[in-house]
Amino acid sequence: GGPFRGAATDISRFEGVLRGASALLAPLLVLQSFALRSRRLGLSAQSSSILRPRRHQPRFFPCNCKKNMVMDSTDRFDKSPLLDGGSSSQENSTEYTGDGSVCTSGHPASRKHTGNWKASSLTIVCSFCCYLAYSSIGKNLVSYLTKVLDETNLDAARHVATWQGTSYLAPLVGAFVADSYLGKYRTALISCTIFIMGMMMLLLSAALPLISAGPHAWTLWADPISSRYIIFLVGLYMVGLGYGAQSPCVTSFGADQFDDTNEMEKTRKSSFFNWHYFSINAGSLIAGTVIVWVQEHEGWLWGFTISTLFVTLGISVFFLGSIVYRFQKPGGSPLARIWQVVVAASRNFDKVLPCDSSALYEFSGQGSAIEGSRKLEHTSGLEFFDKAAILTLPDCESPGQLNKWKICTVTQVEELKILIRMFPIWSAMVLFAAVQEQMFSTFVEQGMTMEKHVGSFEIPTASFQSIDTLTVIMLVPIYERVLVPVIRKFTGRANGISSPQRIGIGLCFSMLSMVLAALVESNRLQIAQSEGLVHSKVTVPMSILWQGPQYFLLGVAEVFSNIGLTEFFYDESPDAMRSLGMAFSLLNISAGNYLSSFILSLVPVFTARGGSPGWIPDNLNEGHLDRFYLMMAGLSLLNIFVFVFYARRYNCKKAS
Repeated sequence: GGPFRGAATDISRFEGVLRGASALLAPLLVLQSFALRSRRLGLSAQSSSILRPRRHQPRFFPCNCKKNMVMDSTDRFDKSPLLDGGSSSQENSTEYTGDGSVCTSGHPASRKHTGNWKASSLTIVCSFCCYLAYSSIGKNLVSYLTKVLDETNLDAARHVATWQGTSYLAPLVGAFVADSYLGKYRTALISCTIFIMGMMMLLLSAALPLISAGPHAWTLWADPISSRYIIFLVGLYMVGLGYGAQSPCVTSFGADQFDDTNEMEKTRKSSFFNWHYFSINAGSLIAGTVIVWVQEHEGWLWGFTISTLFVTLGISVFFLGSIVYRFQKPGGSPLARIWQVVVAASRNFDKVLPCDSSALYEFSGQGSAIEGSRKLEHTSGLEFFDKAAILTLPDCESPGQLNKWKICTVTQVEELKILIRMFPIWSAMVLFAAVQEQMFSTFVEQGMTMEKHVGSFEIPTASFQSIDTLTVIMLVPIYERVLVPVIRKFTGRANGISSPQRIGIGLCFSMLSMVLAALVESNRLQIAQSEGLVHSKVTVPMSILWQGPQYFLLGVAEVFSNIGLTEFFYDESPDAMRSLGMAFSLLNISAGNYLSSFILSLVPVFTARGGSPGWIPDNLNEGHLDRFYLMMAGLSLLNIFVFVFYARRYNCKKAS
């Protein structure tokens, strides 16, 4: 009823259009539908506040002065039942969300009619479809570049590395735009549109030989081969940019559908991260088996077509759920707020902090001076930055002329302190990502020297990576339905264990994976020596199935650490920086890849001396890959101690 009746009518009209439209027109339909709904619902004027940051004017300045100063405010959202402390009732607090989220019409979000699983499940479907398409390209990109575009192995490897780097950096761009200006929903729609346009260009590059063949050939330029190459590269980088930019936005937007102020919904949010990670691994499994098979046996045109249809389906599902979503307002540039705290604290470095933290400057009422964010309570530690919130008498005498580069709110100071405290946790996960990277490098090299035949069937070495994916797919439901209820009985926590505890358990499993890999390699080298194969670059009569447990342990580590890190960064990030928190949780994968490359480059420098082939020579039968794995296990153990040290001293975010 009310604001939902008109929106539902619009959606029902467009469902028929979407069913009859071609997949190639999907982006145009999405943009057209969004523009029409914006005019119908008044998003361009009255409700644009959910998509565009709006400046708050402070009302109350707590200080040591005898008189508190109140300023007028015409902010319609401040007068809502959520933020008007004087007129809100118990009925309103149970009817509406308590985290400041709004519905598509700009009103306070109804707890009953918006959000929860009916909304977050649509974001899970979108993530599944998008990752399936993205993964289907990444898993077989080298094959397309070398077999279809006739690139050399070196050029293909260079393009893959550059493309992956773009995909890892794009989340930071998308998250910054979402948290600062456009909001998660609009940024996700724009990024997904770029994504699907890139998929269409890949589809065009695969179809170009058919278009340019025959007596009525159509070519873009005089050289169709160059045209195909350029179209493919442009489409490829559009896919990387579009997928990377939407990834943190869709994930954090899905978690936004659960109210942090409600304990039941907060528990469901923890389950959301489990099922979200389950969905992208399911997409990876389908992409690495079904889609890759179609690409190799039925042709790249069919492979790109299926991937494009999946992206179209995911975006359509995400868009059609607009009327049940909860929206958080963007809070302005987080970089500007951070630098304002640093500059203000530096200006006040010679001032003495008040004994009572309540004397520090803070915005009055329940709302925060930062759009889309709750107030953060003052915490001890990092006292230097607290000086940015010291309120002086001249500030009290001219409240309307406060300079944000001279004085900041306690909430703004706490945002910076939270980011500083989260950095050691993030750093500990970089080595974890470096350990995971071994699954795609040294594990494969180890498997290539082992017996790959089981009876008459030959197991491809790289296919063992699917054990990790299958482990995640099987373990997530077990963790969610079995382990959490059992652990809850002992800990009394709704989620069973906290996010830092979950991360720590995953770090332990990753260390055990390295120990097990070292034992397998040590046994393989003993067999090679006993068979007289040390100086021969041949396979050793030891079954590749012995590698299965080390892949399994890495899968278990992912379920604990990767999901735990995502949940930790979402929960602990400031409300107006949650997309950036998701982006940083993804950035550790890129940092881990660089760290792994750096460690591998140092290994021959220190081990290949005096005629020794080193730990990882071309002929692994002559090397000591087991020592490399033991070194990684030792670094992982040290990393665990560092993580525990900082995790025990971490001050959790306290939102009012």
